[in-house]
Amino acid sequence: MTVSWIVAGLGVIVTLLGYYLTPSAWGYGILGFGLAHIVLGILDMFRSPSRSR
Repeated sequence: MTVSWIVAGLGVIVTLLGYYLTPSAWGYGILGFGLAHIVLGILDMFRSPSRSR
């Protein structure tokens, strides 16, 4: 669960960085990369933990 929060938190930071660079193509790419990390971090929070044998 902690890793999910870290991924989502880093996604927020990268998204904000991309937002401030948005007039350029790099800004839009960085913004999308950060948004993808936010989504993946949130989805990972809802995933059931795998059981080890």
